[in-house]
Amino acid sequence: MGQAYHADSTDLSDKEILTWDTFGQSARDMAQTIADSDYDPEIVIAIARGGLLPAGALAYALGLKLSDAINVEFYTDVHETLPDPILLAPMLDIDAIKGKKLLVVDDVADSGRTLALVLELLREHGAEARSAVIYAKSASIIDPDFVWKRTDQWIVFPWSAEPPVEPSK
Repeated sequence: MGQAYHADSTDLSDKEILTWDTFGQSARDMAQTIADSDYDPEIVIAIARGGLLPAGALAYALGLKLSDAINVEFYTDVHETLPDPILLAPMLDIDAIKGKKLLVVDDVADSGRTLALVLELLREHGAEARSAVIYAKSASIIDPDFVWKRTDQWIVFPWSAEPPVEPSK
């Protein structure tokens, strides 16, 4: 398996930088917004990989123990995307979500196509699904239900700001 991280953006001057501290605050803020809403999710579904940390933080902040992840690939580099988002194995336990209220979490709704694909898939399998993202961009084809911040800049996330570690020599 090739090493992958969220691409080097050092050449981009116009960017949004999320720190670990601000990430923590974003999760608490979104959790409060969700708790104050009329939606009471039962299961948190992360869109892996970018949604794994936000989903975990939201699950804890909302006191939800049930969580799962769905693997979707779209970005290959800073300005390169695949023609369409694709679902990757392992797949979600579809039988366990019928009739459940799901909170689908990702780091960003950029084009919105990944989020739209996942929401459609989950709803087709009988789940009620709403979405939460740290960031939403104006180009997104869907408007997520819960958004911490809107930006059209390139976003640098703390978990993908540096390349993966290499084995020590």
